[in-house]
Amino acid sequence: MENYEALLATIALMMGASWASGINLYAVLLVLGLGGSTGHINLPAELSVLQEPLVIGAAGIMYFIEFFMDKIPGMDSAWDSIHTFVRIPAGAMLAAGAVGDVTPALEIAAGILGAGVAATSHATKAGTRLLINTSPEPVSNWSASITEDFLVFSGMWAALKHQEIFLILFVVFMGIAIWSLPKLWHLINTLLSKIARFLGFANGQAVTNNVVDSIPSAMKYPSPEQIMALERLQQLRDSGVLTEQEFEQQKSAILKKND
Repeated sequence: MENYEALLATIALMMGASWASGINLYAVLLVLGLGGSTGHINLPAELSVLQEPLVIGAAGIMYFIEFFMDKIPGMDSAWDSIHTFVRIPAGAMLAAGAVGDVTPALEIAAGILGAGVAATSHATKAGTRLLINTSPEPVSNWSASITEDFLVFSGMWAALKHQEIFLILFVVFMGIAIWSLPKLWHLINTLLSKIARFLGFANGQAVTNNVVDSIPSAMKYPSPEQIMALERLQQLRDSGVLTEQEFEQQKSAILKKND
């Protein structure tokens, strides 16, 4: 029974630290550092360095900076982009340290899992924030930031005190994240395409080439009028006004005028 509880605690700490690192790394470092230094958390020897006052102080300063940066529209996405190179490696290191004194192979495996979990939670956060930034008001950014902080602190508390509950919720979160990430990417890609068209970057030769390339070889070299009509048609499809089937039907009708 004791071995089961120890294994459960190790897995929960490993997954909890890496998952939360992808959302707010400095909050995780503060929780583990302060909890370990005050005796409320028994950290593995490999993570005992987090209890050092210098580490706690540095984490506190960075958490203070992120607390405000995370609530400024636009700046939060820039901050997330920079921290792609910080949160994921840190999640891997924390996961590797959470398993304690084990074989190198097991430690590397834990690091790989930790990096994957941190990458998933980070991508979910960054993608969601990018969509939220399309809203002109700052309230949604503040609400999202506060909700994320709450999730990190409550998630770490559950991982340390109620491991079984945390692991169940963790599996649910990962399932939702894996299901939603492709949809988030599609929405972000559509948003960026609309911004590019609005700024004029997607007009002209690039769009013309895409339209012409979509025409069967037997029907290449349409007239300039047909190219303009096809460009408008593609914009309607990209904006969601036309379905793919409707796009193909109308494209065929435009091209038949050249026969």
